[in-house]
Amino acid sequence: MSTTTAPVTNKRAHKGLVPGIVAILVSIVVFIVPFVFIILTAAKTQKEASLLQFSLPTEFAFVENFKTVIATQDYVLIRAFINSAVVTVAAVAIQVILGAMVGYVLQRRNSKWNVVIDLFVMMGLIIPPAVVPTIWVLQGVGLYKTLAGLIAVHVAFGLSFCIMLFRAFVETIPKELDEAAIIDGASPMRLFFRVIFPLLKSTIVTVIVVQAVSVFNDFTYALYFLPGQGNETVQLTLYNFQSQGLNQWNLLFMDVLLITIPPLIMFAFFNRQIQEGMTAGAVKG
Repeated sequence: MSTTTAPVTNKRAHKGLVPGIVAILVSIVVFIVPFVFIILTAAKTQKEASLLQFSLPTEFAFVENFKTVIATQDYVLIRAFINSAVVTVAAVAIQVILGAMVGYVLQRRNSKWNVVIDLFVMMGLIIPPAVVPTIWVLQGVGLYKTLAGLIAVHVAFGLSFCIMLFRAFVETIPKELDEAAIIDGASPMRLFFRVIFPLLKSTIVTVIVVQAVSVFNDFTYALYFLPGQGNETVQLTLYNFQSQGLNQWNLLFMDVLLITIPPLIMFAFFNRQIQEGMTAGAVKG
C-alpha cells in the first residue's frame, strides 16, 4: 500500500508546487521589480534618471538626492511626515475604538435596529465617497482645510470595514465570558474594555496596520479635503518634483522611497498578526 500511495503523494506535491512558483514569480514582477527600480532611480543623477532605464547608476547620487528632498521647500517633507503621522494615529485610534464597540454591540444584542445598522455598514463599503457633498459638509461644520476634518473623513470612510472585521471576531468569543463578568458586577463599559477588548488583540493589530497604511498612503482625500500651504501630507509632496514639464525623476523616486519605508516596516513586523486577524472570524468556535 505504501508503494502505491507514494506516487500519488508526489503528484499532489508537484501540483501544489506549481501554483506556489507562479505566485512567487508574479510577486517578483509586480512588487519587487518596481521597488528595485525605485531604489536605482533614486540613486542616479537627474540626467541619468531622466532616461528611466532599469540599470545601475554610473554615478551614485543617493546621499545628495536624499539631502535635496529633505531640504526642499524649507523641509516640507518633515512637516508632511508630522501631518501624516497625526492624521494616521488619530484616525486609526478612533476607528479601532468605535469599530470594536459597534462590532461588539451588533454581535451581542439582537435589536430591530440591527438590520438598519447593517444596511448602513454595507452602504459604507459599497457606495464610493462623494467629494463635493463632503466638502460642503466640512465647510458647514468648520472643519474644511483642517487636520480634524481629514481625520473625520478617514474615520467615516474606513469605519465600515473595521466594524465588519471586529464583528466577525466577536462571534468567536463565548457569551459565557460576558455573563460571568456581569455576575461579578462589571458595568457594560468595564465588561467591554476589561474582558472583550483584550481578546481582540489580533484583529486590533490587523486594523491598525491595514488602516494605518491606507491613511498614510492616501492621496485623494488629502488633496480634496486638506488643501493649502502648510497642510501637505507625504503623498502630496510628490508634486514638488513635477512642474512645468520638468520631471526630476531622481528626486521624485527618492521621495517615493522615503514615504514607502514606514508602511513596509509595519507589514514586515506585523505580517503574522495581520494574517491571524483577517482569518480570525472565518471559523466559529
